[in-house]
Amino acid sequence: MPDTSPEPIATFCGKCDCGCPQLFVDVDAPADKRVRITDDFGQQVQMSEEQFADLVAQAKGGELDRLVAASA
Repeated sequence: MPDTSPEPIATFCGKCDCGCPQLFVDVDAPADKRVRITDDFGQQVQMSEEQFADLVAQAKGGELDRLVAASA
């Protein structure tokens, strides 16, 4: 049986082969679970496209910058 998993839209490391976090959009999933972010431990978060758009807007607005600054 062929793999019908969606292809990743983005990979958030890409500097290794550790199973880097990735972003997927699964158009066949229920609307509230279409966006999927996986981590390098095999866990995942699923959300709606609207929730993801809000996350992106907050990141663009600088609201998440303190998280990056704290880990630097």
